[in-house]
Amino acid sequence: MARRTPSGYQGRVSEDAIAALREIAFWLERQNAPTYRVRAFRRAAAVLDDVDDLDRRVERGTLTDLEGIGRTTATVIAQAHGGRTPDYLAKVRDAAEVPEHGAELRAALRGDCHTHSDWSDGGSPIAEMATTARALGHEWVALTDHSPRLTVARGLSAERLREQLDVVARLNRSLAPFRVLTGIEVDILGDGSLDQDEDLLAELDVVVASVHSDLRMASAPMTRRLVTAASNPHVDVLGHCTGRLIGDRKRPQSTFDAREVFTACRDHDVAVEINSRPDRLDPPRELMRLARDLGCEFSIDSDAHAPGQLDWLAYGCARAEECGIGPDRVRNTRQAADITG
Repeated sequence: MARRTPSGYQGRVSEDAIAALREIAFWLERQNAPTYRVRAFRRAAAVLDDVDDLDRRVERGTLTDLEGIGRTTATVIAQAHGGRTPDYLAKVRDAAEVPEHGAELRAALRGDCHTHSDWSDGGSPIAEMATTARALGHEWVALTDHSPRLTVARGLSAERLREQLDVVARLNRSLAPFRVLTGIEVDILGDGSLDQDEDLLAELDVVVASVHSDLRMASAPMTRRLVTAASNPHVDVLGHCTGRLIGDRKRPQSTFDAREVFTACRDHDVAVEINSRPDRLDPPRELMRLARDLGCEFSIDSDAHAPGQLDWLAYGCARAEECGIGPDRVRNTRQAADITG
């Protein structure tokens, strides 16, 4: 599978030091590197944006005199400014994992139904997430910041969400024909109700409903909880349904009657999310196959909280292909008008 890079970061020798710094940040985010490392490169790019004597500073070796530029970023800047691919950039490109499967499905995706911005617990502004999604070849991206109950993630109150809708409307005028779809990742409460005003949910393009609390609830009430949420007419996608975490941050999956939950998703036209985050990869393959056999549709989503994480879709596509899920069953292979209609 060919490695995908944002078209603004051409994957060639860059003569633009700012572009090199931003591309390094992109690859570090894709690798889920610590935030402080990513911020160092994004901060240096922002500092460099205001430098008008770059030739002189590179020649004299005084880049590190600028607040926000350290030895590593100064080396990247000097190498890129001299027409070389910076060594650090080459290293992070080479370290990028590319799944063996799923290339055809990945090429068919037109958008992403689950992303976050710095309005909740994401690390970047809406515009930066949108322009990176566009650079990766998307036609649209759904902005689904958290709902108010998730205070640790700065979930959006109804008032803040309405403010965000105005921001998205203005941004869409400048990005057209690319489109940011309005949305939310709304918490599924203990009784299956949703953590946001129902009338406001009706105004949104994409509603991803997810469980973030009481994940160890007994199977029967968890089943009722998920079925109730999937039966809500405003829900479009059931997000990371088992709530599991894998890798360094392990968390066991929630228990529920998957057949009953997925049947409710199918009957109420709710897509089962294939969450592509490397620390989730949710649901497990056996549940993906069950949902496939029951006739469910799917949404392969990045759950990105930073621009580089938008490229995690490749992991979900690989798993979908392994489970025999083709583009005709994947909702985000469709145009924006089909998602919002």
